[in-house]
Amino acid sequence: MKAIKVLGSGCRNCETTARLIETAAQQAGVEVQVEKVTDIAEIMSYGVMSTPGVVVDGELVHSGGVPGPDDVRRWVAGS
Repeated sequence: MKAIKVLGSGCRNCETTARLIETAAQQAGVEVQVEKVTDIAEIMSYGVMSTPGVVVDGELVHSGGVPGPDDVRRWVAGS
């Protein structure tokens, strides 16, 4: 199971990002655990200055704006 964190204040872009990840995982048949992180100190610990940020299995893979669908599919697939 992939552990994915969506970093942000809970804004519309953060919610959209979480939904994109969950949808891509479902379509790919991949089990993911999506956690929404709103704690500013934790967000800053990843070096994210612009949200939403996305962390996959402990590695920051995106920050600032809603990610593209190809990126999301790649994160979920693990390649």
